[in-house]
Amino acid sequence: MRRVPASVPLPASGAHADARSGHADRSGKSGTSSFRPAVCQVVGYKNSGKTTLICELIPLLKAKGCSVAVIKHDVHGFETDRPGTDTWKQREAGAGAVAITGKDQSFIYESRSRELAELIQAFMHYDYVLVEGFKEEPYPKIVLLRNEADLELASRLHGVAASAIWGELPGSIAEDLPPGQRWFGINDTSAIAEYLWRERIFFQNFNI
Repeated sequence: MRRVPASVPLPASGAHADARSGHADRSGKSGTSSFRPAVCQVVGYKNSGKTTLICELIPLLKAKGCSVAVIKHDVHGFETDRPGTDTWKQREAGAGAVAITGKDQSFIYESRSRELAELIQAFMHYDYVLVEGFKEEPYPKIVLLRNEADLELASRLHGVAASAIWGELPGSIAEDLPPGQRWFGINDTSAIAEYLWRERIFFQNFNI
């Protein structure tokens, strides 16, 4: 595998982890937590397999004892609440935000968009935050490449740490990646999860 490109900054000197467990040090000075989640964007063009890859990484990271949150960017609009439910009625009545919580789950709906940094801030207590989309944001990325035409993403986007390449012979496309950029086969999810685990401090460095 190839190394992370030199253009991607290294972790801050203050970032550290428990080498035995892979878990970051949650203790902080003066009773303030210094824990920051590892943030990784999974980006690519439509139908490149972003959701599938994230769904396969979640149980692999959880098997290592990590909690995982996911943030998805949907430019086409979406609907998460069903007509006729109490929260739907409350939103239809004009509430700008509605929250519902129960024994095992919570749901918050707001009639506004949010910046990615703000969304990440809401998940600071998770070990990993996997972000689907938001190509232009500066967090470290795994970019999904289906063919040679997609190679421009690996060069154009900021913070690309690695590429996941489709095809039986991904090495042929990898030859045209920017010098030093790490790459994986799209189906090598165990290796990608291990990379996220091993380089966790690097991914924590980009949090807010």
